[in-house]
Amino acid sequence: MNISPPEIAPLRVCAGTRGSPLALFQTRLFLGLLRDMCAGPAELFQEQMIATTGDAVQDRALAEIGGKGLFAKEIHEALLDGRVNCAVHSLKDLETELPPGIVLACTLPREDPRDVLIFGDAPDLDPTDPYAALPPGGLVGTSSVRRQAQLLNARPDLRVVPMRGNVQTRLRKLNEGVCQASLLALAGLKRLGMDLPGAVVLDPEAMLPAAGQGIIGITARADDSAMLDLCARIEDAAARAVADAERAMLGVLDGSCRTPIGANARIMPDGQLNLIGLVARADGSFLLKRSLHGALADAVALGRELGESLRADAPADLFP
Repeated sequence: MNISPPEIAPLRVCAGTRGSPLALFQTRLFLGLLRDMCAGPAELFQEQMIATTGDAVQDRALAEIGGKGLFAKEIHEALLDGRVNCAVHSLKDLETELPPGIVLACTLPREDPRDVLIFGDAPDLDPTDPYAALPPGGLVGTSSVRRQAQLLNARPDLRVVPMRGNVQTRLRKLNEGVCQASLLALAGLKRLGMDLPGAVVLDPEAMLPAAGQGIIGITARADDSAMLDLCARIEDAAARAVADAERAMLGVLDGSCRTPIGANARIMPDGQLNLIGLVARADGSFLLKRSLHGALADAVALGRELGESLRADAPADLFP
């Protein structure tokens, strides 16, 4: 006898989001998953754009104005006061320690976490050494200290110019000649359907991604059992496992936007979890990279162990 799954009662969902094209795409993806799962009209699933300090202030580095939590501060205020009942984030932009009363309700399937090196003029690229296409003393635009540290560790001759903004803004600046090359997350380009000439995908060995890169994270109020139950039904277990490992490592290192930290966890063919992490100086003069392999069920413990190992052997002044 066929038994239909129990019908899910309609719940009005209002998702807080930043206003960038990528943020809106991710929010609509999330709401679409809920609509497909739930009974009820489309009008029950709404988005609410919320201006954040991280988006409004573009002329200073994030570390100078309060860190990457500023991409979620106003959204989480709206969540706590009931203007929205969930919020959609690029997980790499979400602070490790969430405000009291807010939890990471679910994670969606991970897109490719790698970074992309993009050139203003498409040069002849050597896939085994993409940095070779950058001329001596070349100018690269990025405001990520993680990317800067790894780039300068490989090519100390390069110069880095701060460059913030959404994907479209950074591509415009690149085309205007602000710099010769820049770096972006491949996940964002894929979700926006952007296939860029003069771009090369960087192997994690050359550029370790940020913790959570490529994962969409949904936050909700800790006491909103209806919303938490709804989110649990679309949770991607693989994304949660790698996110837990990477964020646990980040939590031990207690990194700020001034500390270059990279993390990438993968579920291997044998079902085990492999986690790679690094810490570095922003000028590339120091870089420490290590990895751990263990059971998927021990994702958080693996992350903490790797974080403690990196912290123990890195200069103390790297950490706040």
